[in-house]
Amino acid sequence: MSTIRLGLDNFDEIVDVEGICLIDCWASWCQGCKEFAPVFKAASERHPSHTFATLDTGSETDLTTRLRVKNIPTLVLFRDGILLFRQPGYVPAEGLDDIVEKAQGLDMDFVRAEMEKEESSKQV
Repeated sequence: MSTIRLGLDNFDEIVDVEGICLIDCWASWCQGCKEFAPVFKAASERHPSHTFATLDTGSETDLTTRLRVKNIPTLVLFRDGILLFRQPGYVPAEGLDDIVEKAQGLDMDFVRAEMEKEESSKQV
């Protein structure tokens, strides 16, 4: 599967859906980003049922700020529209596959319930 270029104009339709969405946050001048790009692309081919998107942090500064990306490369993972993972730095292929497998194995009803509990405790 090919990767999707992510921007403010398509963010909600790409991320706020059922399933896993991985985002590679990168910049053209970043050597680590250049090294991670083929790893990310290969992972998209190994996991064709998931969405893989790239975010050019240089041209999409508002979205970069919204996702709280401070270092690049940064890998971001959403499942069912919920942010589950954000990690700066190069991720090797095995690590990327492990992150995907762990996200697949999550009980999202439990995750949503825990989020609701946390939100309720903030309101008290």
